[in-house]
Amino acid sequence: MPENSTFYSSFGHTHARNLWWLFGLAAVLILTGLGLRDPWPADEPRFAQIAMEMVNSGQWFFPTRGGELYPDKPPIFMWSIALFYWLTGSINIAFLLPSALCGLATVYLVYSLGRKLWSNQVGFYAGLLLLFSLQFTLQAKTAQIDAMVCCWITLGCYGLLRFLLIDGLWRWYYMAWFFMGIGVITKGVGFLPLLMLLPYALLRWFKFGNALKPPLMVAGGWRWWLGPLVMLLAIGLWFVPMLLLVEHSQNPLFATYRDNILFKQTVTRYADSWHHIKPFWYYLISVIPVFWLPISVLLPWLVGHWKSAIKAADYRIILPLAWVVLVIIFFSASPGKRGVYVLPALPMLALISAPYLMDILHKKWPKRLLCILVLFISVTLTLVAVAGWLDLKSSVKLAQKYELEPWNFFAVIGVSGILLLAISLKSKVLRLLCWPLFISVLWLLYSTWGYSMLGAVKTPKAIFANVAQNIPENADLALVSFSEQFILFSPYPITHFGYHTDNQEQLRAAWQWQGQSDERFILMDKDLITECFDADKALDMGFAHGEHWVIMKPQSRLAQCSAPSHPVEQYHYN
Repeated sequence: MPENSTFYSSFGHTHARNLWWLFGLAAVLILTGLGLRDPWPADEPRFAQIAMEMVNSGQWFFPTRGGELYPDKPPIFMWSIALFYWLTGSINIAFLLPSALCGLATVYLVYSLGRKLWSNQVGFYAGLLLLFSLQFTLQAKTAQIDAMVCCWITLGCYGLLRFLLIDGLWRWYYMAWFFMGIGVITKGVGFLPLLMLLPYALLRWFKFGNALKPPLMVAGGWRWWLGPLVMLLAIGLWFVPMLLLVEHSQNPLFATYRDNILFKQTVTRYADSWHHIKPFWYYLISVIPVFWLPISVLLPWLVGHWKSAIKAADYRIILPLAWVVLVIIFFSASPGKRGVYVLPALPMLALISAPYLMDILHKKWPKRLLCILVLFISVTLTLVAVAGWLDLKSSVKLAQKYELEPWNFFAVIGVSGILLLAISLKSKVLRLLCWPLFISVLWLLYSTWGYSMLGAVKTPKAIFANVAQNIPENADLALVSFSEQFILFSPYPITHFGYHTDNQEQLRAAWQWQGQSDERFILMDKDLITECFDADKALDMGFAHGEHWVIMKPQSRLAQCSAPSHPVEQYHYN
């Protein structure tokens, strides 16, 4: 891949200019829309609510959700949102900032590795490949833990690769272990960079290629074993104070939190997952082909280059490639799978794809396939928009299912893609930019117009507007079988009966709670009404999040109701 390629020379060669271009583009794509939308389900309202409760209550070590302890994840990600909420006073800015900043940091790490292992050009392409990968930018614009843990894991890989392949300085090795520890107390799987030491050990053991020559052959003896101690030190920054607080409090709820987060949410969740059950090949069939675009389209050509690199004993390719494969196998082996779990593998995949990018794109079919992909998406969106304007049956069902009519939005994206394709036919350089330009337009429109359009259906604001017309301002409101967004957006003091409590047990406990005052009302899904309440006296609040919500007034309460089978805890949030 020549350093003076036409595409690259249009941006410049220097490290400083590369950073300006890459980070300017990354900042525009990732930060556009910051503060323009509310937290959206499934995960964002939960983390935003927990962060607000941390700031408001001063309780940072034991996260609570509507007053109930939340033991599913360590608190690092929620701490970061809480910190920005404390600094800015705006949850709409704070909840997206951690993922956005981690996304920008990850782009830089991949760029820096590509630059140090190959050249400025390769680093630049690696950063662009990652930025224009669908899953990466989507997560950088979403308040889920995965963008942050991806950043810590990439930092771990960065430290190991700098140590093993570039300069052999032990500070990089210890840095890798430290951020593995931070990753563990963010989301359990932060130790994944350790898997890179498996292919490294095999290379040394079998003396493959130049494996015994510096920098891959690192001496050190006992210094290798300091790495795990550094990781334990990082984990201890949260783990030790948490244990001490549990022991000092003598609170059985805190002890339950400790046991849940240390055992059920780690080993048990991986080995015997109770939800998101998918087959072994789920990532290969359902995630990588779509969410790892555009790299997934280039894989048939990349494999040939990687084979050549392996034969030439190019450890710059061998170590990251083996690691990516091991990460996919690791997550595939667990019965519980979500598409975002494999996100940490994407930065290293972009890194080892970048050296061959221009060589591949100068071939006829890779470039043609990317343009066909843009054409397919654009034409499909345009046709769906036309069907919506004509009120065709399929489009009406789509609008009813998602409770919105995005026809104009689809049409603008579709027509933009078609126009970009038409313009790209006039220039070889523009044909190379077909996917980047299209995905940039898509992200910018989604982050502005899309946010505005989706806001009404992604939050329960309309439900609470109807509630406000039917109950007094000083009323108490209870939730039965709720999601976190109903706590986050409620203008009323909220009582609930445990997020994981059986629905019928919640219903019976709510009946008892309402009987203590005439100013108490219950918001719930209409389909849950079986006993305790008269469904004919329910007040219709409308549909949201796939459920039909109703208010149960004191007059809706029947004279008799079965008692809960066991004591049900009440939780309150003002």
